[in-house]
Amino acid sequence: MRLTRVLVGILFLVLLRNPAPVIGATVAGSYSVTLAWQSSPSTNATGYRVYYGPASGNYTNSVLIGNVTTNTVSGLAGGVTYYFAITTVATGGKESPFSNQISFVPGVQTVQIRNSSAKQFVMTLSGLIGHTYQVEATQDFKTWTIIGTVTLGAGGSLDFTDTNAASFPYRFYRTQG
Repeated sequence: MRLTRVLVGILFLVLLRNPAPVIGATVAGSYSVTLAWQSSPSTNATGYRVYYGPASGNYTNSVLIGNVTTNTVSGLAGGVTYYFAITTVATGGKESPFSNQISFVPGVQTVQIRNSSAKQFVMTLSGLIGHTYQVEATQDFKTWTIIGTVTLGAGGSLDFTDTNAASFPYRFYRTQG
């Protein structure tokens, strides 16, 4: 699912004469996660229940699913840590003890910017693997120009270099995607 949003409030004032060494920020959105697990060896297993919540061992939500070993949980807020555990549901609705717990922080987009020795600015974008972001720049907060498009690879992070930064006395950046 492609989410279109502007990284609101994350505008970087980049002064070539006195740049900050590193600046960073995060943004949150609405996300989902797909969980997968090994099937139960029990012949009485009729399905599974996925438990999740905002605190370790405190599962405020649960979803009863059939006899499958994957489930997508949607409606998660970016930047919030969620904790998940699974139980096997047997005939009559009896549940096994909880599986091992895992935690996940969905969809946090992080932007860091630093000055390179060649008076270029390098932005490290981190976020959803495979997601595409547009990098935009302006000098007046009115006219934004797309200066590049990046798609995050398997590592979920990518460096983008503004090779024209030295041509401007100052520049502001934002991302969309």
